[in-house]
Amino acid sequence: MMTETQRYLFDLTGFLHLEGALGEAALAEALDAAERYIRTPSEDLPPDFGSRDGRIYDNGFAFDKALERLVFQPSYWPIVKEFTSGKPRFVRGSMLVNQPGGVVDPGSLHCAREAYGWQSTRYECRDGRIYCDDFVVFIYLTDVYPGDGGLVVVPGSHKCNFDRPDSVFDGGDLEDDAPPGTTNVTPRAGDAVVISELLTHGTLRWKPTDRKRIVLVLRYAPQYSGGGPWTTDTLKARLSPETNELMALASFTEIKDVTQREVVTLTV
Repeated sequence: MMTETQRYLFDLTGFLHLEGALGEAALAEALDAAERYIRTPSEDLPPDFGSRDGRIYDNGFAFDKALERLVFQPSYWPIVKEFTSGKPRFVRGSMLVNQPGGVVDPGSLHCAREAYGWQSTRYECRDGRIYCDDFVVFIYLTDVYPGDGGLVVVPGSHKCNFDRPDSVFDGGDLEDDAPPGTTNVTPRAGDAVVISELLTHGTLRWKPTDRKRIVLVLRYAPQYSGGGPWTTDTLKARLSPETNELMALASFTEIKDVTQREVVTLTV
């Protein structure tokens, strides 16, 4: 169950910054696995893995059990369940890498409402709980400091009732600095950031020339939503039964066994 503070802050801003979401051991294991994925030549990677641009690494969550376990990380597992009324689905996951000194175009401001229409995504509060049917957990495996670049959000925009005018936030084009009215979120290694896809967000250019940014991107929805399936038979064969169950589409009334557990341990 989410805490009262978490509910208040997420409802107010549309995102949560969870400091220390990963323990030291989990962070060290996950970072080691991520670095191995990055270093492995494309011809040596298993099916379903690779990067077309050196920035987005396919199925990052599935490369190693140290990364797959983060799908069920206890610090945000209660949030995943509350947002979906106890019927979550893990949709898919990738890994985002900004290399030090690399030439990377920043990402313009966007959200599900602007990209797919107001009907596409739902956010509301009922009976003292939050319902959010399209959200992302960003897990930071390396540090981000003020001035580095990275994630920018428009706090509170997940509940906006008006289209964003081209005259605000520099028309949504992001470069090196966050426009007035936006917030540059700067997590440290081991932190997690949870956002609604209704929240207007984007990415500033990554500036450091001596440090990379590695972020695991995990996408969740209710079990009857999210499209797909996004997994191949070869990917399913790599995953633990608990992860495959959470990724499966299900009806409005079905209760998945894995969602009844407060702590999920991968059996394979």
